[in-house]
Amino acid sequence: MVGRAGRTAHSERENTMANSSWLAICAARAVAGAAVAFGLHLAISDAALAQQGKQAQGQQQQQQQQQQSAWVKLCEKAPLATRDKEGKLVREEKEICLTHHERLDGNTGMVIVSAAIRHVEGIDKEHLMVMVPLGMAIPPGVRAAVYTPEQWEKAQKNEKIDEKELKPISLNYTLCHPAGCTAEVEATKELLDSMKTGGGLMVLAINANGQPIAFPVPLDGFTAAHNGPPVDSEAYAKARSQLMEQIRERRAELIRQAQEKQAAEKQGSEKGAAEKKAAEKKK
Repeated sequence: MVGRAGRTAHSERENTMANSSWLAICAARAVAGAAVAFGLHLAISDAALAQQGKQAQGQQQQQQQQQQSAWVKLCEKAPLATRDKEGKLVREEKEICLTHHERLDGNTGMVIVSAAIRHVEGIDKEHLMVMVPLGMAIPPGVRAAVYTPEQWEKAQKNEKIDEKELKPISLNYTLCHPAGCTAEVEATKELLDSMKTGGGLMVLAINANGQPIAFPVPLDGFTAAHNGPPVDSEAYAKARSQLMEQIRERRAELIRQAQEKQAAEKQGSEKGAAEKKAAEKKK
């Protein structure tokens, strides 16, 4: 008879194998959004996966062209509340550093996906934080996997990846705000080392309709940012503000062009109707 510990270990092995399989399917379909089911409660047909894979390839190409920022390290002092050995609440200022990457929608300025390694002064453990857009199902959490450069290249070519080579990471949602929902997990040394030598991080979430969505995060530049000094926060904020202003101007121009086109089409339609009516009167 199998004991409780044996059943637990067996269940964990099954979950790990299942998660690896789903991540491999995602990579085989497309690097930037092939649908992958990472829960036994989801079932997706090959046809649906293929369709989402085609859409994902187009999105990946567009995102590569519109990529607005790379990995950067940002540090700032912030007040933190902790408890001492006696359980008393202690408030003190700590330096918090984020080695951060985000992808922006070039048309709206909205964050498509962001990832960061958070380090708090005086705390040995670091954490991986991933933010995805609002509208994702909370209970399933987020799944992720670090791809080696070879796996990342295969994924971009829609080539099959050996599922046994993937090591799924489970992240739990910790906070939702107007910009999106953030999920976290401890960034172990093994995870950090794999990110420093990896080609990309594949993030998977499920939207409110039960559809799995993949968000690719390239790891180019991660090692230099994580190991190096922080950038000037004020200069970074200024550059990002200028970028957002450019996006707003672009969006305003697109809206203006659409309105002019709509007005011209309406005017042409009204003119055509008037000419038709005049021709009918002549008869």
